[in-house]
Amino acid sequence: MECQIHPQNPQLLCRISQHKPTYPCSSLVVPKSRIHKTTSFASYNNLDQKQPNPITQVPRMDDVYNVKFESLASCKLGISVYPDFEYNAEGGRGTGTGTKSTNIPQKESDGSIISVDFDLNTLYIPPLTTATTRFLGLPLPPFLRIDIAPELLKGIINQETGKVELEFKAKFWFSIGKLYKAPPLLVGTVLTSEESKGTIRSGRGERLNDAGRCQLVGVATVQPIDDFFMNSFLGLPTECLAKLNVIISVSTK
Repeated sequence: MECQIHPQNPQLLCRISQHKPTYPCSSLVVPKSRIHKTTSFASYNNLDQKQPNPITQVPRMDDVYNVKFESLASCKLGISVYPDFEYNAEGGRGTGTGTKSTNIPQKESDGSIISVDFDLNTLYIPPLTTATTRFLGLPLPPFLRIDIAPELLKGIINQETGKVELEFKAKFWFSIGKLYKAPPLLVGTVLTSEESKGTIRSGRGERLNDAGRCQLVGVATVQPIDDFFMNSFLGLPTECLAKLNVIISVSTK
């Protein structure tokens, strides 16, 4: 048996069916307010992406210099309480690289400071021989020789004030012909254009002039070595003094 329902008010049903919204299953209706917000957010992101990155300052490269070192005549070397040796160091030389940072502010009194490091392969200091050295007014005996082997020479040069301070390390080889060769004396000091003062030795240097000339002095303590003769003869440990007249020239690379 079939059952059929007939609405009593067909016009009302018709109106309801006419106003009932229909949504396709493949579409999605979003309120206008949400559309506006979403659009604004997307627009903000797009603007943000188009904004250029802030300019980053690249640090300037350090200024680089060629530094040349030449030793001159009328130098002096002394050890212990003995009188100084008169030493002609002409022919000594060396080259190095200097840098001056443009990013580090320096005090006005410090001026233009260059850090310099000399290449050991280019460093040469003449030996103390009968041709280069006099003691008490007389040349060294022909068989006596002291070779100097540099191991370090670096420090600072102030181009404005002329102040120089170079850390110096070297081995001093004492020999008497082929008969005798002592272990090396290890010497380390700061060669300075200012004052260098020890317990029994002292000296004052001279700053760079316009021609690049200066006098560097340095007092060092010499420790005993594994050699009874040298320890006794020199009274090790003791102090030694170096006074070197040099020319230091600086040029840009």
